[in-house]
Amino acid sequence: MAPAIRTGREAMSPDESCRLALAEPVRLVPYDSRWPACFDAERERVMGCIGSHLVHVCHFGSTAVPGMAAKPTIDIIAGLRDMAIVDQVLQRLCEHGYSHAPELDLGAPERRFLFRHADGHRTHHLHLVAFDASTWRERIRFRDLLRSDPRLRASYAALKRELAARHQGDRDAYTRGKAEFIRGALTSAGEVPGAVRSIPC
Repeated sequence: MAPAIRTGREAMSPDESCRLALAEPVRLVPYDSRWPACFDAERERVMGCIGSHLVHVCHFGSTAVPGMAAKPTIDIIAGLRDMAIVDQVLQRLCEHGYSHAPELDLGAPERRFLFRHADGHRTHHLHLVAFDASTWRERIRFRDLLRSDPRLRASYAALKRELAARHQGDRDAYTRGKAEFIRGALTSAGEVPGAVRSIPC
């Protein structure tokens, strides 16, 4: 039996922590300079687990953009050599601390989404995709646009604050609300965006 997660005065079971993490409301916090180091540590964990199947692992989303307020969850994208083995890789990750909720993959057949949690809060998101496919390129490109363009970054931050206030209890609506902005930014940068609804930053 998996050990209970300690939360101070009481113990929370892993199943309860996962259930609460899935339903966790949208909450933005100021940028934390420790986030890059958190990514580095988790990248080492992921590489140690499935590194032979990966081409590259990157930090993306708002926690990868200095100065950007974000949900305090480290977003990671892992580029697989071959998506044909994605379910095998997914199983191994689930044996090493990740959770997978298949319903979160609906509408995004090009990737598998996993997350880690503690005390009922999501700590990491992991996106398994084919390396250099459109899903990979869009996420990395949008991250780089935010890093390099202060005006785009400010506009995106304002949109996120508005959506977080409006959709605090609905993560999917919060994510959908950002899609048009992301598509516009990618199009203006000369990209041809595909299904960007699932970019979580």
